[in-house]
Amino acid sequence: MTLLAPEQFAAFLAAAVLVTLSPGPDNLMVLGIGAARGRLAGMAFGLGCALGCLSHTLLAAVGVSALIAASPLAFTALKIAGGLYLVRLGWLALKSQGAATVDAGGAGAETPLRLFWRGVVANAINPKVVMFFLAFLPQFVASDRGDAPWQIVQLGLAFTLQAALLFGALGWFAGQVGAWLKRHGRAGLWLDRLAGLIFIALGLRLIVGR
Repeated sequence: MTLLAPEQFAAFLAAAVLVTLSPGPDNLMVLGIGAARGRLAGMAFGLGCALGCLSHTLLAAVGVSALIAASPLAFTALKIAGGLYLVRLGWLALKSQGAATVDAGGAGAETPLRLFWRGVVANAINPKVVMFFLAFLPQFVASDRGDAPWQIVQLGLAFTLQAALLFGALGWFAGQVGAWLKRHGRAGLWLDRLAGLIFIALGLRLIVGR
Protein backbone atom coordinates (compact mmCIF):
# COMPACT_ATOMS: atom_id res chain seq x y z
CA MET A 1 0.00 0.00 0.00
CA THR A 2 1.36 3.37 -1.06
CA LEU A 3 1.75 5.99 1.62
CA LEU A 4 1.05 9.67 1.04
CA ALA A 5 3.98 11.64 -0.35
CA PRO A 6 5.49 14.12 2.15
CA GLU A 7 4.51 17.17 0.09
CA GLN A 8 1.03 15.73 -0.45
CA PHE A 9 0.57 15.19 3.28
CA ALA A 10 1.96 18.63 4.20
CA ALA A 11 -0.40 20.43 1.81
CA PHE A 12 -3.39 18.49 3.09
CA LEU A 13 -2.49 19.00 6.76
CA ALA A 14 -2.19 22.76 6.31
CA ALA A 15 -5.59 22.92 4.65
CA ALA A 16 -7.17 20.59 7.24
CA VAL A 17 -5.93 22.70 10.17
CA LEU A 18 -7.36 25.85 8.60
CA VAL A 19 -10.70 24.14 8.04
CA THR A 20 -10.82 22.77 11.59
CA LEU A 21 -9.99 26.13 13.17
CA SER A 22 -12.51 28.07 11.10
CA PRO A 23 -15.72 28.97 13.00
CA GLY A 24 -18.37 26.28 12.76
CA PRO A 25 -20.94 24.23 14.73
CA ASP A 26 -18.37 21.75 16.08
CA ASN A 27 -16.15 24.52 17.43
CA LEU A 28 -19.10 26.29 19.08
CA MET A 29 -20.33 23.10 20.72
CA VAL A 30 -16.88 22.08 22.00
CA LEU A 31 -16.28 25.56 23.41
CA GLY A 32 -19.76 25.76 24.92
CA ILE A 33 -19.64 22.35 26.57
CA GLY A 34 -16.06 22.84 27.76
CA ALA A 35 -16.92 26.17 29.37
CA ALA A 36 -20.18 24.99 30.93
CA ARG A 37 -19.19 21.51 32.07
CA GLY A 38 -15.42 21.58 32.46
CA ARG A 39 -12.25 20.54 30.67
CA LEU A 40 -12.88 16.80 30.65
CA ALA A 41 -16.37 17.23 29.23
CA GLY A 42 -15.19 19.60 26.51
CA MET A 43 -12.30 17.34 25.54
CA ALA A 44 -14.55 14.25 25.51
CA PHE A 45 -17.11 15.92 23.26
CA GLY A 46 -14.36 17.30 21.02
CA LEU A 47 -12.75 13.88 20.66
CA GLY A 48 -16.13 12.44 19.75
CA CYS A 49 -16.64 15.10 17.08
CA ALA A 50 -13.21 14.31 15.65
CA LEU A 51 -13.74 10.54 15.58
CA GLY A 52 -17.09 11.07 13.89
CA CYS A 53 -15.02 12.03 10.85
CA LEU A 54 -14.04 8.38 10.44
CA SER A 55 -17.53 7.54 9.21
CA HIS A 56 -17.28 10.23 6.54
CA THR A 57 -13.86 8.92 5.56
CA LEU A 58 -15.33 5.46 5.03
CA LEU A 59 -18.23 6.87 3.04
CA ALA A 60 -15.91 8.89 0.82
CA ALA A 61 -13.60 5.91 0.29
CA VAL A 62 -16.34 3.54 -0.87
CA GLY A 63 -18.32 6.13 -2.78
CA VAL A 64 -21.50 6.05 -0.72
CA SER A 65 -21.29 9.81 -0.21
CA ALA A 66 -21.63 10.21 -3.97
CA LEU A 67 -24.89 8.26 -3.80
CA ILE A 68 -26.18 10.52 -1.03
CA ALA A 69 -25.22 13.58 -3.07
CA ALA A 70 -27.09 12.20 -6.08
CA SER A 71 -30.26 11.47 -4.10
CA PRO A 72 -32.16 14.59 -2.97
CA LEU A 73 -34.43 12.44 -0.81
CA ALA A 74 -31.56 10.75 1.03
CA PHE A 75 -29.76 14.05 1.51
CA THR A 76 -32.90 15.75 2.80
CA ALA A 77 -33.58 12.92 5.26
CA LEU A 78 -30.03 13.03 6.59
CA LYS A 79 -30.12 16.83 6.84
CA ILE A 80 -33.36 16.77 8.80
CA ALA A 81 -32.03 14.04 11.11
CA GLY A 82 -28.88 16.05 11.85
CA GLY A 83 -30.86 19.22 12.42
CA LEU A 84 -33.32 17.53 14.75
CA TYR A 85 -30.43 16.09 16.77
CA LEU A 86 -28.95 19.56 17.27
CA VAL A 87 -32.37 20.92 18.22
CA ARG A 88 -32.69 18.11 20.77
CA LEU A 89 -29.29 19.00 22.26
CA GLY A 90 -30.42 22.60 22.51
CA TRP A 91 -33.71 21.65 24.17
CA LEU A 92 -31.88 19.55 26.76
CA ALA A 93 -29.57 22.49 27.48
CA LEU A 94 -32.53 24.84 27.89
CA LYS A 95 -34.12 22.41 30.36
CA SER A 96 -30.96 21.98 32.41
CA GLN A 97 -30.45 23.60 35.78
CA GLY A 98 -26.98 24.88 35.08
CA ALA A 99 -24.57 22.00 34.48
CA ALA A 100 -21.59 24.01 35.65
CA THR A 101 -22.98 24.13 39.17
CA VAL A 102 -23.75 20.41 39.40
CA ASP A 103 -21.19 18.14 41.00
CA ALA A 104 -19.71 15.59 38.59
CA GLY A 105 -21.30 12.75 40.50
CA GLY A 106 -24.64 14.44 41.03
CA ALA A 107 -28.00 13.50 39.55
CA GLY A 108 -28.43 14.55 35.96
CA ALA A 109 -24.71 15.04 35.30
CA GLU A 110 -23.56 13.70 31.95
CA THR A 111 -20.53 11.47 31.97
CA PRO A 112 -17.58 12.20 29.66
CA LEU A 113 -18.32 8.89 27.88
CA ARG A 114 -21.86 9.99 27.10
CA LEU A 115 -20.63 13.36 25.86
CA PHE A 116 -18.05 11.55 23.73
CA TRP A 117 -20.75 9.51 21.99
CA ARG A 118 -22.87 12.63 21.57
CA GLY A 119 -19.96 14.21 19.74
CA VAL A 120 -19.55 11.15 17.52
CA VAL A 121 -23.25 11.11 16.59
CA ALA A 122 -23.51 14.88 16.13
CA ASN A 123 -20.66 14.81 13.62
CA ALA A 124 -21.48 11.50 11.94
CA ILE A 125 -25.07 12.46 11.03
CA ASN A 126 -24.22 15.98 9.80
CA PRO A 127 -24.80 15.89 6.03
CA LYS A 128 -22.73 19.01 5.48
CA VAL A 129 -19.69 17.15 6.82
CA VAL A 130 -20.49 14.24 4.49
CA MET A 131 -20.57 16.61 1.52
CA PHE A 132 -17.44 18.38 2.74
CA PHE A 133 -15.43 15.18 2.88
CA LEU A 134 -16.70 14.13 -0.53
CA ALA A 135 -15.53 17.42 -2.01
CA PHE A 136 -12.39 18.00 0.10
CA LEU A 137 -10.52 14.71 0.34
CA PRO A 138 -10.35 13.85 -3.39
CA GLN A 139 -8.63 17.19 -4.09
CA PHE A 140 -5.51 15.84 -2.39
CA VAL A 141 -5.47 12.44 -4.09
CA ALA A 142 -2.47 12.02 -6.39
CA SER A 143 -3.76 10.10 -9.41
CA ASP A 144 -0.26 9.07 -10.46
CA ARG A 145 0.23 7.21 -7.15
CA GLY A 146 -2.77 4.92 -7.71
CA ASP A 147 -5.14 3.31 -5.19
CA ALA A 148 -7.30 6.39 -4.66
CA PRO A 149 -9.53 4.80 -1.96
CA TRP A 150 -6.49 4.01 0.19
CA GLN A 151 -5.22 7.57 -0.23
CA ILE A 152 -8.62 8.86 0.87
CA VAL A 153 -8.48 6.63 3.96
CA GLN A 154 -5.06 8.03 4.89
CA LEU A 155 -6.26 11.59 4.32
CA GLY A 156 -9.34 10.97 6.45
CA LEU A 157 -7.26 9.50 9.26
CA ALA A 158 -4.92 12.49 9.15
CA PHE A 159 -7.89 14.86 9.28
CA THR A 160 -9.36 12.97 12.24
CA LEU A 161 -6.08 13.05 14.18
CA GLN A 162 -5.49 16.76 13.76
CA ALA A 163 -9.14 17.49 14.58
CA ALA A 164 -8.85 15.41 17.77
CA LEU A 165 -5.80 17.41 18.85
CA LEU A 166 -7.30 20.80 18.05
CA PHE A 167 -10.74 20.06 19.49
CA GLY A 168 -9.08 18.62 22.58
CA ALA A 169 -7.15 21.87 23.00
CA LEU A 170 -10.35 23.87 22.55
CA GLY A 171 -12.07 21.81 25.22
CA TRP A 172 -9.11 22.13 27.58
CA PHE A 173 -8.84 25.91 27.44
CA ALA A 174 -12.60 26.43 27.40
CA GLY A 175 -12.70 24.40 30.58
CA GLN A 176 -10.78 27.16 32.37
CA VAL A 177 -14.02 29.12 32.31
CA GLY A 178 -15.55 26.32 34.37
CA ALA A 179 -13.57 27.30 37.45
CA TRP A 180 -15.04 30.80 37.24
CA LEU A 181 -18.53 29.40 36.72
CA LYS A 182 -18.24 27.34 39.90
CA ARG A 183 -17.73 30.59 41.79
CA HIS A 184 -20.68 32.23 40.04
CA GLY A 185 -23.47 29.65 40.20
CA ARG A 186 -26.18 31.32 38.14
CA ALA A 187 -23.73 32.08 35.35
CA GLY A 188 -23.73 28.36 34.54
CA LEU A 189 -27.50 28.39 34.20
CA TRP A 190 -27.46 31.28 31.76
CA LEU A 191 -24.56 29.77 29.81
CA ASP A 192 -26.60 26.59 29.34
CA ARG A 193 -29.49 28.72 28.12
CA LEU A 194 -27.24 30.49 25.64
CA ALA A 195 -25.71 27.21 24.46
CA GLY A 196 -29.20 25.75 24.04
CA LEU A 197 -30.30 28.65 21.84
CA ILE A 198 -27.14 28.29 19.75
CA PHE A 199 -27.71 24.56 19.25
CA ILE A 200 -31.34 25.09 18.27
CA ALA A 201 -30.41 27.87 15.84
CA LEU A 202 -27.75 25.66 14.23
CA GLY A 203 -30.20 22.77 13.99
CA LEU A 204 -32.93 24.86 12.39
CA ARG A 205 -30.40 26.35 9.99
CA LEU A 206 -29.36 22.85 8.99
CA ILE A 207 -32.98 21.78 8.47
CA VAL A 208 -34.13 24.75 6.41
CA GLY A 209 -30.84 25.62 4.68
CA ARG A 210 -30.13 24.69 1.10
